[in-house]
Amino acid sequence: MASTPPGQRRMEILRALAEMLEQPKGDKITTAALARKLEFSEAALYRHFASKAQMFEGLIEFIESTVFGLINQIAERQGDGQTQARDIVAMLLQFASQNPGMTRVLIGEALVNEDERLQLRMNQFYDRVDLALKQALRQSVAEGQAHENEVQARAGMLTSFVIGRWHRYAKSGFKHNPSQDAPLQIALLLS
Repeated sequence: MASTPPGQRRMEILRALAEMLEQPKGDKITTAALARKLEFSEAALYRHFASKAQMFEGLIEFIESTVFGLINQIAERQGDGQTQARDIVAMLLQFASQNPGMTRVLIGEALVNEDERLQLRMNQFYDRVDLALKQALRQSVAEGQAHENEVQARAGMLTSFVIGRWHRYAKSGFKHNPSQDAPLQIALLLS
């Protein structure tokens, strides 16, 4: 029998962890439960990840690379700053609706009682999102669509809106889709 390549096994572990995070009750995830789900030993998990914190770091890396890759695509594709900001917010909400387990990581719920550096990393993620929105909104200032003194406040408001929608989605057991009515709400926030 051929063995599974290490990178593929790591992805399998991360996929299983993300699936476990999709459970609405949000029970604490243990390596024992993860190993059972994957039908192999805890020792096998630790051959691919030194700790559970490293597994969560893998999920955060996936989130960061996906989200910031998409933000870069939006910035390249959309010349208009207002449109960039709108599309970034819509993408962030859509990402959560397509990845419910990751939403629990995005809001920090899955990171409670884990290594504090994981929540610090998510805080840096929020700062980077806020910065991307500021850059888009500064472009709209240059285009005469906004005022410079509004950029920081508006970016903060948009970031808070996204985080709030993520929280509501996770706390509703993934019933309140974060993208529902989002286009109108985003338009109101940007007007």
